[in-house]
Amino acid sequence: MATWSNLNLQDSASPLMEQLTFFHDHTLLILIMITTLVSYLMITLFFNKFTNRMLLEGQTIEIIWTILPAVTLIFIALPSLRLLYLLDEISDPSITLKTIGHQWYWSYEYSDFLNLEFDSYMIPSNENTLSSFRLLDVDNRIILPMLSQIRVLVSAADVLHSWTVPSLGVKIDATPGRLNQTSFFINRPGLFYGQCSEICGANHSFMPITIESIPTKLFINWIKMTNSN
Repeated sequence: MATWSNLNLQDSASPLMEQLTFFHDHTLLILIMITTLVSYLMITLFFNKFTNRMLLEGQTIEIIWTILPAVTLIFIALPSLRLLYLLDEISDPSITLKTIGHQWYWSYEYSDFLNLEFDSYMIPSNENTLSSFRLLDVDNRIILPMLSQIRVLVSAADVLHSWTVPSLGVKIDATPGRLNQTSFFINRPGLFYGQCSEICGANHSFMPITIESIPTKLFINWIKMTNSN
């Protein structure tokens, strides 16, 4: 999760987020190179005392400053397109999780199992314990198995919401009357936090998302226990 001292992207917990981080670093490196070059040229122009009175046009330099940006954009566009198709790819999922946004809480349904659905509300600040995270912990966490392909179907019951978990590289709109889907693969156990990322009303800031990633064996035991209750 993001802490007060974390100014970078969150540590990745899925292969998709790793690819997003690599693309971010790749693009940032190109931008730093461009910024450095342009800054150097501007500084040299400011302090250059020489002038060329006979310079009317420079075809060579115009060709150069047309081709160079085009090549630079290609170096950004190709990894971007690859990543775009990678994010849209939904392979054979092991589990499907249905997510519905409400004002102002989330409800979840494990459609692969019978009678397993629940609402997830934020724990109020006055009920937090010393180990709780303010405005991020919920009463019912999403329990998912690690090292499994998860498909998420997202919709909303009232207004626009957005189901977002930054460490997994997931951000998908919850639109009333429309079913959106995405998938991810959690590669380590832990707690992963997110929040609604679409301004949805007065309590928009108070509908967090908490995913608890556990080994598959423990997940099956949790399913058995929940269904028996």
